[in-house]
Amino acid sequence: MSQPAPPEGAGDTRREEPLLSVRDLRTVFYTERETIHAVDGISFDIHPGETVGLVGESGSGKSVTARSVLGLVDQPGAIENGEIRFKGDNLVDDGWDDHRGDISIIFQDPTNALNPVYTVGNQLREALSIHQGLTGTAATERAIELFEAVGIPDAPRRLGEYPHQFSGGMAQRAVIAIALACDPDLLVCDEPTTALDVTMQAQILDLLAELQREEDLALLWITHDMGVIEETADRVNVIYAGEIVEHAPTERLFAAPEHPYTEALLQSIPGRTAPDQRLPTIEGEVPTPDGPATACRFAPRCPMAVEACRTDAPDTISVDDTVNHTAACVFADDDPDGGDQA
Repeated sequence: MSQPAPPEGAGDTRREEPLLSVRDLRTVFYTERETIHAVDGISFDIHPGETVGLVGESGSGKSVTARSVLGLVDQPGAIENGEIRFKGDNLVDDGWDDHRGDISIIFQDPTNALNPVYTVGNQLREALSIHQGLTGTAATERAIELFEAVGIPDAPRRLGEYPHQFSGGMAQRAVIAIALACDPDLLVCDEPTTALDVTMQAQILDLLAELQREEDLALLWITHDMGVIEETADRVNVIYAGEIVEHAPTERLFAAPEHPYTEALLQSIPGRTAPDQRLPTIEGEVPTPDGPATACRFAPRCPMAVEACRTDAPDTISVDDTVNHTAACVFADDDPDGGDQA
């Protein structure tokens, strides 16, 4: 099952062309035993200045999507099909070299993103040298500005420290500074708050929101946390086993989910159930897609599944054209005006 291109302008007052346009993207990993279809025909757009969420459980294909967008898929993986258009250029055909400075990524774990044997300042100045051509005093002054912009105090001194001398929150701020060093138009946030405590997570969310406003950044926000998505995203793509199973504006998705998987994710948010009820869980695990979809991949875990779900891959249908709400479920068109759930 592949997702159709989002209707142009549906549910969106923006007139400009998308900054990033992904169409029928398929990323596979070749192993001795099987071929893993980690990303299996997904399509989505991101416009300048907006935040688009990509949400799903671990193993759904979120990080592979991020790496595909940045051209960071290594062997035995490969982009097998599809287009990734950035500012009109198809990166899959033309390559990523001309846009390396336009797209940055913030990884989940800052301790793995920073090299432990170099000072954080050296790593930031290296990014400035590669992407901005700054060296010497100019690079140091810009590095101080970036550290101060992301809220790192005593910036000149901290530039000379090593990653192990930074707390988790400060290390993530440093990683954000490095991501901003190339002055990107699109920032890919691959679960950047998962390794942080609740207080620091809130600070990083506020920081990224402020930077987005100041720099007019577009964000692709990748997470399994629906609470974070509700707070950050303008529109949401729900991904499961390599496929986007639902897409909608954030407010619409939370008010009227049309796919049982989306509903299950929403029910897992603390506070959406009665105080005396246990937090609902989704039984089973995300399957490893080892071939093209021949049925609904969520069917084995879905309480609503019927025989058709187990024998046919559902089409992605438009639930409501006026807000660009789509879902891939045999029940999704039962209430075209947008019911409570699929």
